[in-house]
Amino acid sequence: MTGVAGGSLGRQFRFLWTAYAVSTFGTRFAFDAFPLIAVLVLDAGPLEVSLLAAAGLAAGAVFAVPLGPVVEFRRQRSVLMTADLIRFAALSSVVGAFAFGVLTFAQLVVVSVVVATADIAFRAASGAYLKTLLPPEDLLVANGRFEATTWTATALGPPLGGASIGLFGPITTVVVDAVSYLLSAAGIRAIGRAARPQRPASGPRAGEVLAGWRHIFRHPVLRPLFCHTVLFNGLLLATSPLLAVLMLGELGFPPWQYALALAGPCLGGLAGSRLAPRLVERFGRRRVLLAAGTLRVCWPIGLAFVGPGLGGLALVLTLQLVMITCIGVFNPLFATLRLDHTPADRVARTVSAWTITSNATVAALTALWGLLAAVTSTRAALAIAGVLLLATPLLLPRRATRPSTDRRAAVSTCA
Repeated sequence: MTGVAGGSLGRQFRFLWTAYAVSTFGTRFAFDAFPLIAVLVLDAGPLEVSLLAAAGLAAGAVFAVPLGPVVEFRRQRSVLMTADLIRFAALSSVVGAFAFGVLTFAQLVVVSVVVATADIAFRAASGAYLKTLLPPEDLLVANGRFEATTWTATALGPPLGGASIGLFGPITTVVVDAVSYLLSAAGIRAIGRAARPQRPASGPRAGEVLAGWRHIFRHPVLRPLFCHTVLFNGLLLATSPLLAVLMLGELGFPPWQYALALAGPCLGGLAGSRLAPRLVERFGRRRVLLAAGTLRVCWPIGLAFVGPGLGGLALVLTLQLVMITCIGVFNPLFATLRLDHTPADRVARTVSAWTITSNATVAALTALWGLLAAVTSTRAALAIAGVLLLATPLLLPRRATRPSTDRRAAVSTCA
């Protein structure tokens, strides 16, 4: 490959990577800011906080459905900048309303929906844009760098944001998040203009909306990969609130130990993402994808057996570290495989369909597992999720993962 792990991928990629790093750090810095504002500023109860968490994902997914074609047939650079500016404006409205004492819970919900919708548009456009910036052999290295950036921001952002909240209040993290989107837009603007994608002459617009899902479900590699990743993400993230209830409520861990249990293992994701290209060179992409995808599901079931004290904290740290290291290896391979098997004229719609389905599944399973924990117990719900996760590697693609040789627009198959 031309872009080795430490090599340069060009000026345009550096600007895109820098913009991504800034906005990702801002997002992680403001992690859980809205629930904290709802509780500390608006005196919201558990039901309202749960509604706030689910509304952004669910409603954002619904509103993002028609965005695929819009993103696909416009300059992706312009879409990225617009998504950043929309998120900046939405978050700034929260800061302004707080400053004037007129902030309401309804505004938090609306802003959550707007930000979630813009997130999906940004993710779809960034995948399509990356494929136009780099040759196929450099995509794994590029995705590995994005993944390493994500885990670094996840390790550093929440602890720093938590300290900022303790010193200055939760609205400070929203200010930082808003400014990060403005800086990201400036970085993307510096990349330079690109040609506008051509809208295909055939195919109704209604059909274009569903083209991403059609491409996924008709593809022998993407279909099982889609089912695996959607179920894995949904089941894993559904347990996140339950782990908080178990550690902070039932077991009485102090908040700093809970934050350590979440942030510390993210260094494993950084290590895994850096290892991914080297593992592929040595063992091949298919074997590494299957191994990492299988190993990452083996650990969440252990969270059901966490006990109090340092022993329990050590168990959580160990389980999370190993799991996130495997995720760090898997995610760049998955992102590269999805780009390799998607023609250039359908990348944005495919990524949109993937993200929309994943977000909707996370929202639904989070609500379902909350009910399950209420009916049974927190540990039982964690154990059931862990058992179901063990079955998800059966959905990983078993066929050869060689990408399609045709990287040009393939309009006829999505009509």
